[in-house]
Amino acid sequence: MKKILVLGAGMVAGPLIRYLLERGHKLTVTSLVVEDAVKLLSGDENGTAMTLDLTDEETLGRLISEHDLVISLVPYAFHPLVARHCLTHGKNMITASYVSDEMQALDAEAKEKDLIFLNEIGLDPGIDHMSAMRIIDDVHNRGGKIRHFRSYCGGLPAPEACDNPFGYKFSWAPRGVLLASRNGARYWLDNHVVEVESSRLFRDMHLLHVPGGGDFEAYPNRDSLIYKDTYNLGNEVRSVFRGTLRYIGWCDTMYHFARIGLLD
Repeated sequence: MKKILVLGAGMVAGPLIRYLLERGHKLTVTSLVVEDAVKLLSGDENGTAMTLDLTDEETLGRLISEHDLVISLVPYAFHPLVARHCLTHGKNMITASYVSDEMQALDAEAKEKDLIFLNEIGLDPGIDHMSAMRIIDDVHNRGGKIRHFRSYCGGLPAPEACDNPFGYKFSWAPRGVLLASRNGARYWLDNHVVEVESSRLFRDMHLLHVPGGGDFEAYPNRDSLIYKDTYNLGNEVRSVFRGTLRYIGWCDTMYHFARIGLLD
């Protein structure tokens, strides 16, 4: 049995908490709103709910020191703070977020202390990385080369549950969804870098037909260029594109939302 500290009791925490409890681990789940943590633990005897304000660094550090593993599901801006306490107390850490510059700056110290800081291990980023590498490694092991790489992911409501004008329902932090809508993007197309300004993100859209699923809008997802090396594609690849999928109508709606300042 491991003692695991889960920071955050938001929309993505539930499945993880159920998974860990089913495997007999002892959890402490923290939240600014303790009732959220209590609800997710469902009275399990191996779970403890606590109120925690991450700016209370004394309590944060103490909790981290008392556990074997830290899983940070709080907003990404807090991960470096949590990571620094993990370095101090020699604890491994997991997040589902993209690696920020602040987190990357801690890489050398984490390695020096033989710690694992595992990031980008949610759905996107996360499961998409693993499915991509399975295919890429298989092609390389067969002696092949990859000329064009495209990966798409979208967290969408099932068609029968798609009952609002947006064609979308929040399955993770609503603020995070809106902030992502303000990102610019970069990708590699026919051996050239394509830069997409945030104001044009939803105009750089194409339709994608998914067999058995229908037609979707696809637009670029952040910086695809960094994955050329991460995916071991090197100089062989001519195009690298990571895209987000949405039901038709999303891109036009969000473009006009941004244009009139609703995303500012």
